[in-house]
Amino acid sequence: MFDKPKKKTYTDLLGKTNRIVEGTTITGSIETVADFRLDGVLLGNFTSQGRLVLGPSAVIKGDVICENADIEGEVDGKMTVSKALILKASAVVSGEISVGQLSVEPGAVFKVTCKMTGIMPAEEQSKTKK
Repeated sequence: MFDKPKKKTYTDLLGKTNRIVEGTTITGSIETVADFRLDGVLLGNFTSQGRLVLGPSAVIKGDVICENADIEGEVDGKMTVSKALILKASAVVSGEISVGQLSVEPGAVFKVTCKMTGIMPAEEQSKTKK
């Protein structure tokens, strides 16, 4: 008669964003289900089911897969952003991107091959990630 409410995941209960601070360099891949803020350097791939925020001093040299991204720093690699990619004036992006929606502020450096897909339904996102 009464459905049990769905159990919240640990990250839902925390309500926090993962964070790597300036001055930190990570070599390897990062995978997360939660939102993520990077102010350091990642030499490797990044995958998230949430939002990626790159601060002005952040650098990623590798592939990025996420739902939304706000970029102030530098990305060099292939990016797949299923919803919105926002490039701030200080952003430097090079490589290949596939994005649902794109916003580029004046001053951003945008040296990419870009494919606009529109916002993808969840089923299509899972096919793209494979």
